[in-house]
Amino acid sequence: MIERFYLKNYLSFKEIELNMSSGLIVFTGPSGSGKSILMNSILSSLGASSCEAALCESSVTWDISNDNNGLQNDEINIFKFIKKEKSRYFINNQSVSKKSINHVTSNYLRHLSLKDFSDFENENLLGIIDERIEKKQAGILKLKNEYKNIFLEHKAIETELKNTQEAEKKIIELKEFTTFEIKKIEDINPIISEDNELLEIKKELSKKEKVLEKIESVNAVFEYEHQIFSLLENLDIDSSFFDDSMNELRAILDTAQNKFSALDEINIEDVLNRLEELSGLKRRYGSIEEALNYKEKKKLELKKFKNIEFTKNKLEEKFNKLTCKIELLANKISLLRNKELKKFEIDLNIYLKELYLRDANVILESTDYNLAGSDIISLQLNSTQLQKVSTGEFNRLRLAILALKSEFMNQNGGVLMLDEIDANLSGEESMSVAKVLRKLSKYFQIFVISHQPQLTSMGDQHFLIYKDSNISKVKELTTNEKINEIARIISGTDISNEAKQFAKELLEANKCVS
Repeated sequence: MIERFYLKNYLSFKEIELNMSSGLIVFTGPSGSGKSILMNSILSSLGASSCEAALCESSVTWDISNDNNGLQNDEINIFKFIKKEKSRYFINNQSVSKKSINHVTSNYLRHLSLKDFSDFENENLLGIIDERIEKKQAGILKLKNEYKNIFLEHKAIETELKNTQEAEKKIIELKEFTTFEIKKIEDINPIISEDNELLEIKKELSKKEKVLEKIESVNAVFEYEHQIFSLLENLDIDSSFFDDSMNELRAILDTAQNKFSALDEINIEDVLNRLEELSGLKRRYGSIEEALNYKEKKKLELKKFKNIEFTKNKLEEKFNKLTCKIELLANKISLLRNKELKKFEIDLNIYLKELYLRDANVILESTDYNLAGSDIISLQLNSTQLQKVSTGEFNRLRLAILALKSEFMNQNGGVLMLDEIDANLSGEESMSVAKVLRKLSKYFQIFVISHQPQLTSMGDQHFLIYKDSNISKVKELTTNEKINEIARIISGTDISNEAKQFAKELLEANKCVS
């Protein structure tokens, strides 16, 4: 709840400080006294509106420790708005953005002066029905939790399966390309250093004919070998050195002859073609060794490609099992909701009748599976869509929904801010709104601006906003002062005795209203 509010320098307000209780807090006062300005300044201190005040400050009992924004929770947390050159927000003297302060207050603060459809969102309405079911026959909340866990797992598997299927489509193309690449290398079947050996053969083949011709011509030297031996004998020279040289020459020529004879079976065209194939691989992969490594890498990829089909089949199997579980659990939840729906509609219409509204039609239909199940709930006033009902009807319908929700609340629901919710209502309609607000005030701290005696008389705390020398001031009223203010609302500035008596009767009667 908001325990204290401080305002400084905002339009007709100079400085005020309010200490507030729980329950229903009513603001009244003559037209133009500053009631809406005061309400707006309270909202501004909590980041729910904006104003030009020098300072707006609210002290609240809300727990802010669960917010992931680095804020430290105190027993009393101070929310502050300061306007100088620019607007600035603080929580416990720590500067925060408006977005951050909105995130904190959104869990506790509701402003019902606008057509906010959040109370009629599917999740909220289904939540009310589910709470009603749980109170009558415990089990649906456990069922919902089981469904939610399976649904989230199902969505995760669905995403993984889609990604796998997309990958599989790409893999079909990759598989064909990879197979082609592997076959291309395997068809050539290169051997490391094979290109160097072929280059050497090419070099030998290129000089084969010329070398053989020279060997043929050099063989003529052996025809003069005997004559040289004879000459050396005549000269009394030892011929062993010549004999060794000639034998070494014969060995060299024989080796060369045999070497080139071995090349007779080699086709130079085949060598050149093979070198061209290997050069192609080297141009593409850098070297023969790199081409062979690439081939082995692609073979491993092919194995992975084969595994993806197995993975997809496993995911499809799990996905189908989870789908069946989701359908089963969602159907169980839907049956329970359909069973409770009519009772929900009856109880809602009881509140609407008290609020002098037409009956509502509540419809439960099937929709795609989501976190809340497979149900979508819609609500109409006498077959009129919510977007087309008047603001007054809309807000009273919201009160009825909040009243239904509050029946199962175990803790404080936060703060409700209502700006003239009973405007343009008859006395009976205003009293009906007041009674519902009194009921809600057990669970919410409610701030309301009222121009009707019925709602005003229900207040647990009553503040009068008035002007003194054109300066707006606020005063908490005592019981006798409440009587005078309610009488003023009834009869105007000239308060009649009848108005005072009616005001006393209202206050007395409302002491007993639960």
